[in-house]
Amino acid sequence: MQPEVLVDAGDDGITTVTLNRPQSLNALNEPLVAGLTAALEDIRRDRRCRVVILTGSGRAFCAGLDLNGYGADIDGQMLRVFERQREIAELAHRLHELPQPVIAAVNGAAAGGGLALVCASDVRIAADGAVFAVSFIRAGYSACDIGVSWLLPRLMGAGRAHELMLTGRRFDAAEALSGGLLARVVAPQRLLEAARQTASEIVRNPPASVELTKVGMWIAMETPGFRAAVEFENRQQMVAAMTEDQAEAARAFLEKRAPTYHRR
Repeated sequence: MQPEVLVDAGDDGITTVTLNRPQSLNALNEPLVAGLTAALEDIRRDRRCRVVILTGSGRAFCAGLDLNGYGADIDGQMLRVFERQREIAELAHRLHELPQPVIAAVNGAAAGGGLALVCASDVRIAADGAVFAVSFIRAGYSACDIGVSWLLPRLMGAGRAHELMLTGRRFDAAEALSGGLLARVVAPQRLLEAARQTASEIVRNPPASVELTKVGMWIAMETPGFRAAVEFENRQQMVAAMTEDQAEAARAFLEKRAPTYHRR
């Protein structure tokens, strides 16, 4: 029996993480959440990994919570149910807090918790047949879950996000692209190629510069004032300017050659 999460760490600094419950549309159950949590923790400590590609096996990215059974039956045990909720929601924090950028390669349906994983990624690319839905609300839960109430309005705009959250309706890759959720839409057979192309472009940049940029771009979304955001940027630039990799990047640019980075 294959594990619920597959990890393929390439020699090029790109690690592919695949949700692997295709028979259940990669729906979130206890082993899958535990496997993804462990994989992200290992990746966080792996300095060889520069970029993560997150995708699903089979015909779905992730269909959300497994309504056929998440794990042990804990109905009615409020505090244990709350702990389980936190375990699932922590995935959004872990994706945000990885030093490496995460590219969501959305190969099919991304609903509920699956949409949350897409939103919590840094770059989102989808196959043209992918479909999306908030869907929590149609299963009897609040549509505000796993960070979606904060992320989706910032990615797609409050007006559109609120309509999607209140209705729970499905929307296709074209609408997700026009609404700003996706960076690109490609043919299904080109999805991983497109994700790896973007990952390779990121890897060309200095490791610390990429890490600082990921932190800075998300902090800016939480910063209420322009001056505060610029002051944060100033401090990031001072850190980057003092690295050996920044000097190497400048020399390589002037000498028209590929740089060699050492993350120092």
